[in-house]
Amino acid sequence: IHVSDTESDPGDRRTYIESEVIMSSVRVVSPFVLTFGLYVTFHGADSPGGGFQGGALVGVVVLMLAFAFGIDPTRRWLGTRIVTLVAALGLLVFSVIGFGSVLLGGAFLQYDRYPLDHPTKLGIEAVEIGGIALIVAGVIIGLFFLTAAGSRGETP
Repeated sequence: IHVSDTESDPGDRRTYIESEVIMSSVRVVSPFVLTFGLYVTFHGADSPGGGFQGGALVGVVVLMLAFAFGIDPTRRWLGTRIVTLVAALGLLVFSVIGFGSVLLGGAFLQYDRYPLDHPTKLGIEAVEIGGIALIVAGVIIGLFFLTAAGSRGETP
């Protein structure tokens, strides 16, 4: 274990300590957590789980990477634009599906207004997978990076 060369103040709360055990564990575990998060998201309309739980698991994968390899390198690798885009895309999908039924003469998220076979099932899956999962993952990652930046006024 050693302290990162980028930190000079030993009392600094942001000192990053590399741990081969944590880094190796995250390398092994993160693909499984990501796969399980996607499974929960895609399978959620038919069983317990769904967009919120799956999006949370997918977001946590980024948090695990940040804890293992450093918050700042992970933030630079992922970029704030990507995190914002993920959350905004989820909001866009949710809004388009919700207001699309209004334009077709129904209520917000009234799936049976869509001229599809099994519109309710397809609508719920589209909202969970394309909307809620993306919103939750983007918000979790974004809040983590904002919280990690602290009150010092650092830009994420």
